[in-house]
Amino acid sequence: MFLHLAAEFDLQRDVGPWLAERGWAAALDTSENSSAVYVVNVERNGKIIYTWKGNQRDTHIGLYDLQTKENEHLYMFERDLRIISCSVNSERTLLAVSFRQYTEEERVSQLLQSVSKYLTLLIEIHPVNNVRVLKAVDSCVRVQFLHPVEGRNTSTESRLLLVSEDKYIEQFDICVVAEEEHKVVIQNSGQLPRARVADDLIWAQWDMTEQRLFYIVPKESRCTLKCVQFYPDENFNSILESHLDISVNDTQVQLVNFGYDDCQDQDVTSKSLNLQVFTSKAGGLCVCCSLASDIPDEITYSIYFLHKGYSKTFTVSLERTESHQLKEVAFLNLDYYVAAYLPGQFLHLLNIQHPDLLCYSLFLTGEDARIDTLQNCSIQSPLMSTILDGCVGRMYAVSISDSALLQFLQKSKRDSERLAALHCALLCVRSTADLEMKIIWWISENLSTCHSFDPIQEFIIASLYSRMRSETHNLDKLLPYTSLLDWIGVIPGVVCTTDIISLPVLEFQNSKGFWEKLNSNLESVKYAEPHLHYHSNVLRREWRTLSEEKEERRTTTYLRNIFENAKKVLSHLDTWDSEERLVPLFQEEDQQQQLLMGLMVAQLKDHLMRHLQYVGKKKIDQIVLDYVANLLNLVHRIMKEVWKRYRLHSYVFCFDERGSAAEFAVFHIMSRILEATNGMCMPLPPGFHTLHLGLGVRCLPLHTLLHYIDNGVLHLTETCVRKLLKDLDDTEKNEKLKFSIVTRLPEALGQKVRQLWNHPINANFIARKYVKLLLERLGNRQCSRPISERLPVPVEFLPLNYLTNMLAEIENQGVHPYEKQDHVNVRFVEEAALKHTMMLLGLKYS
Repeated sequence: MFLHLAAEFDLQRDVGPWLAERGWAAALDTSENSSAVYVVNVERNGKIIYTWKGNQRDTHIGLYDLQTKENEHLYMFERDLRIISCSVNSERTLLAVSFRQYTEEERVSQLLQSVSKYLTLLIEIHPVNNVRVLKAVDSCVRVQFLHPVEGRNTSTESRLLLVSEDKYIEQFDICVVAEEEHKVVIQNSGQLPRARVADDLIWAQWDMTEQRLFYIVPKESRCTLKCVQFYPDENFNSILESHLDISVNDTQVQLVNFGYDDCQDQDVTSKSLNLQVFTSKAGGLCVCCSLASDIPDEITYSIYFLHKGYSKTFTVSLERTESHQLKEVAFLNLDYYVAAYLPGQFLHLLNIQHPDLLCYSLFLTGEDARIDTLQNCSIQSPLMSTILDGCVGRMYAVSISDSALLQFLQKSKRDSERLAALHCALLCVRSTADLEMKIIWWISENLSTCHSFDPIQEFIIASLYSRMRSETHNLDKLLPYTSLLDWIGVIPGVVCTTDIISLPVLEFQNSKGFWEKLNSNLESVKYAEPHLHYHSNVLRREWRTLSEEKEERRTTTYLRNIFENAKKVLSHLDTWDSEERLVPLFQEEDQQQQLLMGLMVAQLKDHLMRHLQYVGKKKIDQIVLDYVANLLNLVHRIMKEVWKRYRLHSYVFCFDERGSAAEFAVFHIMSRILEATNGMCMPLPPGFHTLHLGLGVRCLPLHTLLHYIDNGVLHLTETCVRKLLKDLDDTEKNEKLKFSIVTRLPEALGQKVRQLWNHPINANFIARKYVKLLLERLGNRQCSRPISERLPVPVEFLPLNYLTNMLAEIENQGVHPYEKQDHVNVRFVEEAALKHTMMLLGLKYS
């Protein structure tokens, strides 16, 4: 199953034995009455309130503590009642209960027309004492105590919300006093103080964790979503208002999380307002709404991403149309995702933080969408990542199964599913070394099958984002989370439309936590959020410009600072991994990669400093160093897992043997890593190009090797070229390889390593190169004697007198291209020319 459900509470398991011990075993017998025991509420502090029928058909109310795993009997009514709503204050001294006294038929048959249908009571239960009637009406009333923050000292005042079907909500203030023998009673003998919280509402939802009330009031042709925040200091105020384009014709108030009727008491129809509001830890605010459809084999639901300023409406064609099996879509809050679930049909996981591209959301059908323990839609999500199934009396902690996610990734054929699963695994599932290893293995096997995205790029970007996003507030809005700019793919059988909606209006002062994060998200939308994310366009231009500069010009203070940045990154990385590295990386200097590292540090620092002005420079410096070091470490992590999988050893390559099939596979993966990092202008660990070139020499035929070098896939490094020139003997095949490499060396590198190959071919090449550079440095106009036009191809230049005399004259004027190699001069050119000529004539030179 894609969603892993762990039962945190089970009536049969956690309450059943306790009832049996006290002689109430009959309450567990569901053969005659399936609602003998059921959950009526879940409080903020993890207390679950339930009710059951006793042996004498009396009605009991109990409480189960999720933390202590203990049950407690709260109250008993000596008659058979239908409990509608129940709540207990945090001190467990007061109990509020709403119940139905009689059905309409009972009232008529017993001539009880003057007796109210519903009764709402406030009961002192420490110990059981006075009972006060709060409401005696014919409309249903729900009750909910407010709970202060955890760890607060015992309060002498409790606050109670009453939610009426007559479309209003009010708050009662209840003061209590402690009398003798720890007896707690209500202080006010008269009317309790009350305040009106909301009027004319048609829908309301209670957020028990954050003590928030969301409600909707109709306004002309649209609806307005409002939110009231309750504070520990006993105040409350309206903090949010948002206009929603939802047409509501219901006359009955719909309530969410104000107690839970068992499944027999539910009367859900397709015309009711199936709507829920979900929040996320990152400041996401979503309204999930299931809309009625006139087509029997079709269902429509909308997600309003209020923190992003747009909504998405999905119309799903159902595979099977047995109407008696179809119920409403259930919405689940999984923090980073909102899930839309229709049993037997689909499970749709929508990414809250990045809902812009559909490829980051998972739409599952068939076996992938099956959740065995949830066969119906009598489920609600009272807490984040929690499901309550009222029909069976179970509450589950729900999470995405990493094993099921990995299986889905491995078997998926569509790029959209693969990308969504990959991001889900990297950003949402608790990352483990084993999971990361298996993802890398999957990537190495599917480099050629992903056509719409580069899996290596997405792995690096998403992993970096996951590791760094929580380092400081708003950093998640400044770092890239994907390499993709858009996505044109569709979900088969699903039609999606996107609409721009107005942003919510917030009214708060000095509010921290969720409201601050939501406000930050809304500000990002106003300032065109995509442009806030760091991108590498400027970095690429700057790197190319500096890379083309001559080495002797790299002496400015700016460049010294750039290379100092790179040294800090590498030094920072060394403190993370002190054990011996399996892959031979980080064992040499790479000027080009260090230049890119330093530039990335400088530009990322500038980007963060521009948008995180409230964060200190020292903190930003640390974030940037961590980011670039993590980048290099991720590339090394990929290489390490690939190295282990193909069972390569950390030996130094010898070039006199051909590479194995395993080495060729690793070479191919390294080529894709190079392509991925080049595409994002990201640095590679020092030694990567040396290792890549070494594998290329061992695995590729010469013409392919040279093609890779000429097209920039393979980079000639000093370490690898030195080893190649030293280790290989001068067979005809090796001479051809060496000469091909030597002729392709950049000038600065060539001057360092060409003299290592003591061979006439190399000497001839150096001599020709020297003559060419000498003449280019001088220029024809400064020569005292005319020089005839010479082709670069012929090498049989006899006699040498004219040429050597002319070159000597140029040297005497102070022109010397190879200042660091004193042995390369006119005499060297003459010797090389004679040796080559004698070799061509088949004569020995002494």
